Amino acid sequence: MSPSSARALWLRPPNESFVAEERLGPPAPGALTVCTRYTAVSRGTETLVYTGRVPASEYARMRAPFQAGELPGPVKHGYANVGVVEAGPEDWLGRHIFCLYPHQTRFHIDPASAVLLPDDVPPERAVLAANMETAVNALWDAGLGIGDRVTVIGAGVIGGLIAGLAVGTPGVDVELVDIDERKRALADALDVAFRAPEHATRERDIVIHASATEAGLATAIGLAGFEATVLEMSWYGEQPVTVPLGGPFHSKRLTLRSSQVGAVSPGRRPRRDHGSRLALAVSLLNDARFDALIAPDVAFETLPDVMARLADPDDATLCQRIRYD
Repeated sequence: MSPSSARALWLRPPNESFVAEERLGPPAPGALTVCTRYTAVSRGTETLVYTGRVPASEYARMRAPFQAGELPGPVKHGYANVGVVEAGPEDWLGRHIFCLYPHQTRFHIDPASAVLLPDDVPPERAVLAANMETAVNALWDAGLGIGDRVTVIGAGVIGGLIAGLAVGTPGVDVELVDIDERKRALADALDVAFRAPEHATRERDIVIHASATEAGLATAIGLAGFEATVLEMSWYGEQPVTVPLGGPFHSKRLTLRSSQVGAVSPGRRPRRDHGSRLALAVSLLNDARFDALIAPDVAFETLPDVMARLADPDDATLCQRIRYD
């Protein structure tokens, strides 16, 4: 393929996608030209975009950082890209970087929007960086402290990363809760206790909900202790959700709080920006436990079929990594 051209995945909601040729103009002075090695598909945001379940009110707020096109029409979406710098400033040449770019074989990007991978973070694992950034922000929002009793509901990528980070805090007791018994293997890999909802410990200090289901949110509220925080990570798109605010919700004085990666957590915002938060997330991937979240590679050209598979609620894939040959 010519250095002035590329191929990219476009989503055409609802439930269609295609790979198209892209023309690359000349890079801006000082820009990086990146050859993609790996990307990953977000089972949450990208499948909501693909299936056409983004509310019209959220079209602008749902833009990926380097999205092309506008919803509800076709969009070039995605934000988990690991590549090699093939042209640009000398100190970047040949280095692996992570950036929030869509699924595209080659592209230009400003160095300020890229993070160099540390030597101890393999490129294959770095596709988790965007999700890890969400997990970092969640734990900042939750106010995790030494000795806290924490339950994470939903053993997907976000839930797994949150649980894996939380268990490293001194004295913290972590349970990962899911209705799918197959997720026990993931919990074991993360050194976290696994529980089915009916066996989960109650009276928890922090409960983090990441299952994107009404039942999961109800379980989260039920497990929280007196004056505890329930942190809602799930984004439901157009799906209406019933929240059980009867029963002990008020007598326990519970706090139900949202968390979303689009803004840095208020407690860190005076000292952290998006770039430093992303760099932190990348550095935290020097942990081989998180390989358990990544499914075997599929080839870039198969992405339209892959998107259709991942949109199926019965598909058990966690992080689907895409290989660029």
